[in-house]
Amino acid sequence: MKKCLLTIGLLALAISVQAQSGTTTLTDVSTVYVSEGSLFYSGGQIRTLGSGMMDIHGNAYVQGFAAPGGIIATRNADDTDNKMDGGNIVLRLNDPANYDTSTYGQLYLDGNIQANPGIVSKEYRTARHGNGNYFQQIAIPFAQKQYSSLSTELGKTFSTSRWTQNEILYWNNANVVSNNVANLNSTTGNGTGGIIAVTPNSVAGYYMLGSSNNNLDLSTPPATLPTIAPTPTGSVYTIHGRPHSLNNTYTVTLQNAGNAVSFGTNGSATNEYGETYYSYLQDQFSNTTGIFQGDYGKNIYQFGNPFFTNIDLSRIGYTEGATTGDGNAVSNIWGVKYTAGTVVTYPNSSGTGSATYATGAQTQTFTLAGVPVGDAGLIIKPMQTFVLKLRDNTPQTLNFGTLRRFAGTVRADGTNYDVTAAKGGAAKGYTGGVKQLGIIALDAAGKEIGRTYYVVSPDMTTGHQTASTTTVQAGASGADVIGTFEEAPTGGYDNNNMNYWLYINEANEVNFLGKNVKLVNYNTTAATSYKFEIKENAEPIANGAHALSSGIGFYYKAPNGTVQQAKQGETIPVTAAVYDIYYGSPSNVVLATDEKADSSVKTLVLFNPAIDNYIVRFDPKWKKADIEVYDMSGKLVISKKAVSTSSDYVLELDSKLKNSYIVKVVSDKGEIVNTKILK
Repeated sequence: MKKCLLTIGLLALAISVQAQSGTTTLTDVSTVYVSEGSLFYSGGQIRTLGSGMMDIHGNAYVQGFAAPGGIIATRNADDTDNKMDGGNIVLRLNDPANYDTSTYGQLYLDGNIQANPGIVSKEYRTARHGNGNYFQQIAIPFAQKQYSSLSTELGKTFSTSRWTQNEILYWNNANVVSNNVANLNSTTGNGTGGIIAVTPNSVAGYYMLGSSNNNLDLSTPPATLPTIAPTPTGSVYTIHGRPHSLNNTYTVTLQNAGNAVSFGTNGSATNEYGETYYSYLQDQFSNTTGIFQGDYGKNIYQFGNPFFTNIDLSRIGYTEGATTGDGNAVSNIWGVKYTAGTVVTYPNSSGTGSATYATGAQTQTFTLAGVPVGDAGLIIKPMQTFVLKLRDNTPQTLNFGTLRRFAGTVRADGTNYDVTAAKGGAAKGYTGGVKQLGIIALDAAGKEIGRTYYVVSPDMTTGHQTASTTTVQAGASGADVIGTFEEAPTGGYDNNNMNYWLYINEANEVNFLGKNVKLVNYNTTAATSYKFEIKENAEPIANGAHALSSGIGFYYKAPNGTVQQAKQGETIPVTAAVYDIYYGSPSNVVLATDEKADSSVKTLVLFNPAIDNYIVRFDPKWKKADIEVYDMSGKLVISKKAVSTSSDYVLELDSKLKNSYIVKVVSDKGEIVNTKILK
């Protein structure tokens, strides 16, 4: 029976237990248990012998020295050789059944890691992502790890054959493409063959694991997988390996991503594997500016968290104080997408059939002063990936090593930076303040199925955005159940830019005060209520509050209701497909309404990444519609009469043909929508 050498209890939220400087040895019959919410600190090397174990459910901080075997070492029972099979320093997933919200063990290593460091075992469970859920997109925070070892650890056989859903892909930032890992078994490599290398880009690599014949996001892993006692409730996978050496650089250069690539209009060109760019590269930033050919796909970078701690991206857009900052100032940052989202299916708006959406994808854009708007967070978990978009190709650097953090919330501005820095706090100041209303769509069970944001400040632009150098907007797609439409200067729909359906929408709070943007819900059967989240300068206002520091707040109105105050944390029932959203009371403003345009402007032709195809999404008021699709020679390629509008209509266009199409949709009342698809 093992004896417990040291148990760290939940006596306080951030209790700290400090080991003596020097070497702490966990013998063959001993365990250190770091409980959830606790902080263990060691001022010297941690060594395990035989089955000696450090069982980490909370946070462990090892600040060591240059000792043989590194600041952590896992050795066999008689200390004659390295023990490389794992199970000694274990980072737990505390609630595998609810892995998206679970806490987890974290390990911060600060010191010299030698050539043969200890082995860390990391528990994880996460969803599959991407078109058709074909891949699991993860970071692999281990150095010199052989790719073939993942086959044993994940209970499936990976291969080097592309398009089998058994391959391992590695993101290439320069060429904006996923390359195959060429050799799973070699003991040498450069990030794309043999082993995971230690160059900066591969340290922070973005990997995609084919999902055929595995259940990485489901209930029970194969019985043959090794387990590490005690087994937590629910099913997890455990991968093992050596941490990246702290002697390596964690600074990556951000320049020339996609610079030599011709993406084609809307990403219609193909990569070296014959795959269209739009089929996997959803650039939701540039599609709000209408400058697709010049900006689509450019300056996009995909990375993974290389550490066993969280990293905090919230302050990377501006220079902090010399003694407090993380040393990053990516001045041309446009946005970060930091979850891949979950593809789900709900009943369509008539209650029959189905509609496919992607929920949970989180996106933040940044003002020119570096204030993040949109989704809250910017905390990247261990093994999590993210996508970063810059406004132009001005060279930047990003140092991952200074971003590490235990807390699951962003660090307070102006707080001395270290791994245990205080949370919360206001974002960097911004002239007049940045104010945002988040609208979260909930289903009948209270589960989130979509969200959208309306952001205002005195410096933002009302109406259609044309400059990638200033906008904070991000586009919605056919996978989103709710969104707002681009607004006319006088309020309401911008009928000149009817295809711009937005995830993050901006307006000028001075010239658009009291005027309305259109919020549209394409599935009132699934999305039965809205919840409001209100922030100023990236910080939530008080629960139940309405007014911001200006004394003004956000409002909402359904067609069958009156203007109401939006309050922090409030949940309201959905009573109509279309709502009006305001910053400032509209009581003294004459609204520009164009009711005759309300129906036709809300029927859209969109790309839906959840199904990798274009769809027609109908105005909820329509009952039937005729659809005609013509190629650019004038040939009729699709003709459908009396199509039911109760669910999305998928345009089954041959993905192998690179062509442009005109789509004409006519309602049973004669309303017409014409739009173009560029493939």
